Amino acid sequence: MSLQQEIIERLGVKPSINVDEEIAKRVQFLKDYVKSARATGLLIAISGGLDSAVAAGLCKRATDELTRETGMEYMTLGVFQPYGEQEDIVHSYETAKAFGLAHTLETNIEDTVDEIALEVEHGMKAIGQFRHLSVPGKGNVKARARMVMQYALSFELNLLVVGTDHASESIAGFYTKWGDGAVDLMPLSSLNKRQIRQIAAALGVPGSIINKAPTAGLWAGQNDELEMGVSYEDNSDYLEGKPVDPAIQKRLESYFLKTEHKRSPIPRI
Repeated sequence: MSLQQEIIERLGVKPSINVDEEIAKRVQFLKDYVKSARATGLLIAISGGLDSAVAAGLCKRATDELTRETGMEYMTLGVFQPYGEQEDIVHSYETAKAFGLAHTLETNIEDTVDEIALEVEHGMKAIGQFRHLSVPGKGNVKARARMVMQYALSFELNLLVVGTDHASESIAGFYTKWGDGAVDLMPLSSLNKRQIRQIAAALGVPGSIINKAPTAGLWAGQNDELEMGVSYEDNSDYLEGKPVDPAIQKRLESYFLKTEHKRSPIPRI
């Protein structure tokens, strides 16, 4: 078996999907877990991007169906988490409106992140490191601060935290370990970016969100495809088992091997 085949099998990506079947399967997955955990609903952080919009649509379908089927009230809570002023936060609100989310709130992480950065920089002085946090380092603090706030809310409201990681990100380790990689459920995990776009269209995600440049928003100007050095089209081709340029294949496989620790459980002795 080639490494490409091993990666595809590990991440569970299909060469093509039946969109309606995939939506139904993922909605049922969410419903089953909510019931088994005796939770009262789902929490999804809506960044304004494609992945969180699709996850929000699936969550809303799941909790609506649970409410109809059980007669109990189940909630999908949409959380907006800007760092100061977020230029595209209008897309977060647009997603919530598109799916009719009755429960939304905003938690601005700027003060929290800046205070953590100051404390870390102060601490590093004790070991002779007189510098600011790196741009990626502070970006990771943002991801972890967002997750802390999500879990504070989920604990108080008895909700499960839904993540947006998918195979096209996972192959490159494109999520912050124990930040946005620490969630209760990952309903998109076996989909590539192309398949997520297909599901987005079927769910009714606004076109302005489907067509926007993918970014995790961890620092100004951050762009997933530029950072990865591979387009999501080539990434999706690879995960569907199609041949790609050897240089692209080498880059993706190198990322996968280098970031294995992000996908693995905490090692135990």
